[in-house]
Amino acid sequence: MLDSLTFIFEKFLLFSTFKLFQSIWQQEEKSPVRCSVFRRGDLLEVPRTLFTHYGIYLGENRVAHMMPDIMPVLTNNKQLIKPVVTNKRLILGCIYKIASVRVDSVEDFAYGAQILVNDMDMQIKCQALANEDVARRAEKLIGSIQYSLLWNNCEHFVTYCRYGTPVSRQTERFCSCLKSIIRDQRSVALTVLLGMMYTICFGLAPSTTLPTILIPFTLWMAG
Repeated sequence: MLDSLTFIFEKFLLFSTFKLFQSIWQQEEKSPVRCSVFRRGDLLEVPRTLFTHYGIYLGENRVAHMMPDIMPVLTNNKQLIKPVVTNKRLILGCIYKIASVRVDSVEDFAYGAQILVNDMDMQIKCQALANEDVARRAEKLIGSIQYSLLWNNCEHFVTYCRYGTPVSRQTERFCSCLKSIIRDQRSVALTVLLGMMYTICFGLAPSTTLPTILIPFTLWMAG
């Protein structure tokens, strides 16, 4: 039991280094940037509650960014689609894997957070394209687009526009963390223990027994 608790604590520490949580804790360390210093084609990023959001500055206080959004599926009325995407619209957009590259004001894009400019230039090996080319790429992609949380998100959009190659560091960190959990054989023991507790609480049934067997077996084989 102690070994399982240690395992959970280790994975919590591992997740704490992941950008999802860093974006919360580092928010106060970032200095605000005034709109007057943005250049057309700049890559902007803002920390959100569970992730970092990215966009491309188009000039005249406009930012192109990819947002999961269910509204374009439900209506073609631009007046209904135009307002800032709410959390409910965003979550449903993720579920239905539909997004749009939309243009919003810097204020709506930032959503009260502080903005970093071209910070990714120091972390990605690819050479940034000319700012005008970056902005034109972003403008060509404006409209509905297929969305994937791991394989085609807002970070893929901006890296394609600025560097010519769609990559996502957040996705890479998540996959690395997931692989470390799978490789750690304590995951199997912990899953078996949780499955047995669930079966004891809710009784023997296909809905309780099958996951108790299949999930640990899958983790064991993958590890």
